[in-house]
Amino acid sequence: MKKRTLATILCLLLTLALMTTFSGCTKTAPGEDLMLGIEANAVTTDTDISGDRAIAVTDFAVRLFRQSVEDGENMLISPLSIINALAMTANGAGGKTLSQMEELFGLSVSELNEYLYAYTKALPAGGKYKLSIANSIWLKDDESFTVEPDFLQANADWYDAGAYKVPFNNATLRDINNWVEENTDGMIKDILDRISEEAVMYLVNALAFDAEWRNIYYEHQVREGVFTKEDGMQQQAELMYSMEEQYLEDANAVGFIKYYADKKYAFVALLPDEDISVKNYIDSLTGEKLASMLANPTDIQVNAAIPKFENENSIEMNDVLKAMGMTDAFDYTVSDFSGIGTSIDGNLYISRVLHKTFIAVDEKGTKAGAATVEEMKDMSAEPKEIKTVYLDRPFVYMLIDCEANLPVFIGTLMDISN
Repeated sequence: MKKRTLATILCLLLTLALMTTFSGCTKTAPGEDLMLGIEANAVTTDTDISGDRAIAVTDFAVRLFRQSVEDGENMLISPLSIINALAMTANGAGGKTLSQMEELFGLSVSELNEYLYAYTKALPAGGKYKLSIANSIWLKDDESFTVEPDFLQANADWYDAGAYKVPFNNATLRDINNWVEENTDGMIKDILDRISEEAVMYLVNALAFDAEWRNIYYEHQVREGVFTKEDGMQQQAELMYSMEEQYLEDANAVGFIKYYADKKYAFVALLPDEDISVKNYIDSLTGEKLASMLANPTDIQVNAAIPKFENENSIEMNDVLKAMGMTDAFDYTVSDFSGIGTSIDGNLYISRVLHKTFIAVDEKGTKAGAATVEEMKDMSAEPKEIKTVYLDRPFVYMLIDCEANLPVFIGTLMDISN
């Protein structure tokens, strides 16, 4: 039986430093606008974005990260990108496929829809910080595939997704890439290299994060230093020194929180004890432990040092997600995505989940980007002491929002030269 590509899902998160502005406007896509007949229903939810559901999403993030990390290698993923992509897809899943995805999330699809909707609506924005999210669905103008209206309605209601029927040619390739580029302020270009002649659907989720440090670093705070890898190799590094006020500690690591402007978002660093490898420390983490630590920092002055660094990563998430229990979605013989639509060429299944990320940390702030491609086929008190946490050896880091304490990005820095 011919295996036709059903869908590719792209999730892009982008951080731009300083005062970069995201307009929130998207280019009008060519082709038939399928949402002309589908208006987003007025959705009301009293979901607490910092409650139990936030802990569940944080736990998903930690489990995903733990499964993705390779010993000794730099790693960076965006759990928020990946869970948005999977959640949109899960609105068309059924049977055991759906139950496995919900077990992976730690939430039902309806609970996750409500949470991500409330989370997106509550995102703070200001002149020096912003996290914005946009979604679109692109369907091939082909009678062989029929999309379910309920699937479009769910993504309109919860994810404000536009949907367009287009011919899937070189013009469509350009249009999707333009949509991505415009919704990431030009930082992600040509995310798609081609439109497969077998593809019939693309779901695109773009996230843009832009933040400046609350207190930027001055020239005298940046000095040459040494970063020591786990194997003892020393590397030259530029270390940025500051005094922070939020100290983190658990049985195996110390760390700190460094805020971006207005304390709406933050950089979190966790430095494992010298006798514990980063990999072993990550293996000991749980979502509940991390959520508790982030919610309960200690008000103690911290002499902190962060290396200036850039890092990019790419990973195929198939094996990671299978190892976490989401197996049926990748097996065309048992997968159930009938809620997305029907194809005359057979059952729908996920063939690939690709994830790419980039981060740069410097004196002014942080910029980071991520892309997730999911391809489906048919078939303050006064301080009593001062702590010192210098990130001059391998560590774990996160970018979080400061209300839900949700990891937007989570990574390791093992090698300063990569």
